[in-house]
Amino acid sequence: MKTTLSILFVAALSLSSVPAHATKFDLSTMSCKQFLESGDDTIKLVLTWMDGWYKGDEDNAIIDTDVFVENAKQFGSYCGKNPNVSIVTAADEVLGK
Repeated sequence: MKTTLSILFVAALSLSSVPAHATKFDLSTMSCKQFLESGDDTIKLVLTWMDGWYKGDEDNAIIDTDVFVENAKQFGSYCGKNPNVSIVTAADEVLGK
């Protein structure tokens, strides 16, 4: 429960800088190229979501910013080298699930 609350809190903080118009992202179809070209706000939002998704219920409401930044760098590097790969595949490769 704590993990869910912390993920929602982080998502709410991330969304505070997203423009007011509603946008839907189908992450299952987004390519690395689309992700890298989506802009800082979308990149931050997706990385935050992925961090929570791949942690699952294993980590109790802990956000290790060093680990988050390192994972984000690895993910960006992977996507830069594999622009046609889906971000779900990239996340599986980098973050492993």
